[in-house]
Amino acid sequence: MPRPHRRLASTCIGTVTAGLLATGAALAAPEREQPKGSDVAMGAFLDSGPPGVARIPQLSRWLGGKEIRVGHTYLPGDRWARIEAPDFLEAWAQWRRAKANRLFVLNVPMQQHNEDHVPDRQVAQLIRAGAQGEFDHHFQRLAEKLVDLGLPDTVIVLGWEMNGATYTHRCAPDPQGWKEYWRRIVNTMRSVPGQDFKFDFAPNRGSDAIGWTKCYPGDDVVDIIGMDSYDQAPGRTFDEMVSQPYGLQQHVDFAKAHGKEISYPEWGLFRHGDNPEYVQRMLKWIGQHKPLYHTITDYCPHGVWQCKQNPRSAKAFRAALAPERPGPVIPTPVVPTPVIPTPVVPTPVVPTPVVPTPVVPTPHVPTPEIPVPSPAVPAPDVPVVPTPTPTPAPSTSPVPGVPDPAPEPVPVPVPSPAVPSPEVPAPDPVPVTPEPVEPSPQVPAPESPSPEPVPEPVPSPALPSPQTPASPSPDPVPVPVPSPVVPSPVAPSPVVPTPEPVEPPANSTEWCVPINFGEWLSKLLGKQSVCVKIDWGKDSGFWPW
Repeated sequence: MPRPHRRLASTCIGTVTAGLLATGAALAAPEREQPKGSDVAMGAFLDSGPPGVARIPQLSRWLGGKEIRVGHTYLPGDRWARIEAPDFLEAWAQWRRAKANRLFVLNVPMQQHNEDHVPDRQVAQLIRAGAQGEFDHHFQRLAEKLVDLGLPDTVIVLGWEMNGATYTHRCAPDPQGWKEYWRRIVNTMRSVPGQDFKFDFAPNRGSDAIGWTKCYPGDDVVDIIGMDSYDQAPGRTFDEMVSQPYGLQQHVDFAKAHGKEISYPEWGLFRHGDNPEYVQRMLKWIGQHKPLYHTITDYCPHGVWQCKQNPRSAKAFRAALAPERPGPVIPTPVVPTPVIPTPVVPTPVVPTPVVPTPVVPTPHVPTPEIPVPSPAVPAPDVPVVPTPTPTPAPSTSPVPGVPDPAPEPVPVPVPSPAVPSPEVPAPDPVPVTPEPVEPSPQVPAPESPSPEPVPEPVPSPALPSPQTPASPSPDPVPVPVPSPVVPSPVAPSPVVPTPEPVEPPANSTEWCVPINFGEWLSKLLGKQSVCVKIDWGKDSGFWPW
């Protein structure tokens, strides 16, 4: 627990040394670590008057831009005139009104000569005097001053560390009278129009001179239950500070049981020197239990920013409270994609080979001009041959007395030799022009169509007809062969064989002269002859013998 004269001394010399302290603090700023931050309203006691206000933005910069939302100061407790009408509150009022989310915390003593080591007997008399209303007018004036300055919502830490043995406003000499005096002050200040004060009951951690729960004045006159906790006995480690009677854990539990918010108006280093572990553990505790606010006492030997003798603790404080900032944006190196030119592979121009079309000469087949003599042939006398009467064929009619139907006449086709034109086969194309080969024309033998025998009702013997010499034609024309006419089926008749032609006897009057058309045309037309029948009978007059 800090000595009271340290607060008074800082108030007196704060204005003179403000610039020097700020310069020294800037030089003592430790190296920054990676921040973690905290969303709890945070502040620090930097000085009671205007220098304390001026140092707030400097502390914020030291913390890497951390917002300082709590302004904390103390009223001097030397005499009533400075308690009821302090002359430095105007600077704090301007700071508070600048932002709506700021919080102004004011420690208010309950007695004058608060740090003059007044004995317990005299303290008890002052407590009873206050409980009877002797000092009400001092607190009424203070309330009116705060409302006039625009600080109606001030958090008033009234009679702080009342469980200790130092301040004149301590509780131990008369606990019951002290609670009555607390209630009277609160009711007096709340009676001022326009006020919205919050009263913070803030004992010192541990039992000290008296257990602080014995001084609790009641839920109706307390809005916040705070606790001042420095790195000192009772408790050698932070865990002992938590678990000890009237320690940090009992404080949290007591406030929860009474439905009150908690706070830590004062905390910092003290008996154990530069102790970064304590700073880290205390900030972790605060982050876990979320008090309404917390303020570190920042002057030696308690502080971290304005006290050079605690560099390790200062470093831990900055690391825990400085807001997290994104690291420098390291641009991703743009690796240019190498532009690999696509090799232009020329398409090979393959010349199309010019294949000459072979000129196949059409072979010229000369048409032989053979003079064909036309012999004078005398018209022969053709004897008339009597036609025998055909014997009627037996009746095939199934009905007696009904004559057989007359048979349809069957045309007898006269076969004509078909002489096709000579076929000249086309030679196969070859790269080299072939020598023309004269084709040998094939002359097919004339085929006589053999129609199926048609039954005739009356067979007539075939008589030999005189042959008329055929004139050979140099260009024979094929004669179409007529398709055989198939008659309707009739009753079969006996087939009468056609008599073979009778060759002329020796010394016949028919003379045949062979005709020679040449070798090539004779092969094409065959052997031909012209026959003349001359009647040289004995009665003709030409018979030599």
